[in-house]
Amino acid sequence: MDLSSLIPWMGIGIVVIIVIVIVAWWIVTSNNFVRAGIKVHESLSGVEVALTKRFDMLTKLRDVARQYAAHELAVFTDVVAMRKGMSVTELNAAAAQADTLGARINALAESYPQLRSNEVFAQYQAGIVNVEEHLQAARRLYNSNVTRFNTMLGVFPSSLVGSAKHLEPHLFFEAEAHKQTDITGARLGCGGRCVRR
Repeated sequence: MDLSSLIPWMGIGIVVIIVIVIVAWWIVTSNNFVRAGIKVHESLSGVEVALTKRFDMLTKLRDVARQYAAHELAVFTDVVAMRKGMSVTELNAAAAQADTLGARINALAESYPQLRSNEVFAQYQAGIVNVEEHLQAARRLYNSNVTRFNTMLGVFPSSLVGSAKHLEPHLFFEAEAHKQTDITGARLGCGGRCVRR
């Protein structure tokens, strides 16, 4: 068999191999986007669970405090009901309202020493510290997964797959504005860019 008759077949074979490699890469990258998206939604669920626990603890703390300060009922009217399926923006707003409620309850406890000495109130305050740590861990995991997904979406060549699938970047879970301020009151030097990467 003559070598010159094999050259066209070799060229076709090389083209077929290149096409197979490109198709395999496309499938793997597409599946990686699906996996990353699932991780983002899973970690968002973790944030929702942590916020729900926090809301429940604050509600219980509010109920105990209400017994001591019935005349200051206005403190307790700003509670947001947590529900499944809230967007990241809604979760940020709910977290900010829960922070405000927690600060008001703590201020109220300062005004009522008998409230601070109440055993149930003290247990709920300790529980909130645990819930806050869980919430921070859930937020870090969520933002880490969002970073991975958004990086895949923005980096060539995986951005080609993301664009073809019409994927959008996910929002980061934001830190509350008052928690971005240090003890001197100076804002962090991120100019509001800290939440989008």
